[in-house]
Amino acid sequence: MNPEEFAAALRDKNVILDDKQLTQYQTYYDHLVSVNEHMNLTAITDRDDVYLKHFYDSLTLAWAYPKLQTDQLRMIDVGAGAGFPSLPLKIAFPQLKITIIDALNKRIKFLQELVTELGLEDVTVVHARAEEFGHKKAPNREQFDVATARALARLNVLGELTLPLVKVGGALLAMKGSAASEELNEAQGAITKLGGKIGQEVPVNLPNGDPRTIIIIDKVSATPNRYPRKPGDPARKPL
Repeated sequence: MNPEEFAAALRDKNVILDDKQLTQYQTYYDHLVSVNEHMNLTAITDRDDVYLKHFYDSLTLAWAYPKLQTDQLRMIDVGAGAGFPSLPLKIAFPQLKITIIDALNKRIKFLQELVTELGLEDVTVVHARAEEFGHKKAPNREQFDVATARALARLNVLGELTLPLVKVGGALLAMKGSAASEELNEAQGAITKLGGKIGQEVPVNLPNGDPRTIIIIDKVSATPNRYPRKPGDPARKPL
């Protein structure tokens, strides 16, 4: 998917990118592959693959959850790595207010440089672990309209890392592959304990036919104060 095909695919979804936005995606790609030469950010570096498997793939969240396209939502991206999915979403939908947390300082440095180079506003990048960022006394607990993560953890672990950050009435948008139903069945008890309710499984396909699933977990009640547990426990002892 070259940049022209990327723009055309978005037009098919009624998302029209202007020249500034198209340039921002090109700058993103250039900076990503440049830094990736000395830092392991992604195994995908071919331009057409980055546009398809990183940029377009990130934007599938907006097809599954259309409010991302129009509303001034506060979104937190947990363990964003090279900025996916939140920064491609921010370029396409500038009204979003983005917070990114990652536990690796060198990735945070990359993201801060990238946000500056792209000229993005209302993007906050924080070096933190999700378990501490959403702790019962943390100021960011239950402050976000939407939480998301891509390829971070299985859903029963991901729920504990993200749902404490989501306000009641908000949602967790979990990006998964085609085998999402198995994870969902495994995670049902954990989701309920954390104040969530399974909303929808939204199947989406990339333009090349690759299947994806967006799992929408609605936040219906406050997360009990005992969650999230201390750093490392959600992964070691999943709910």
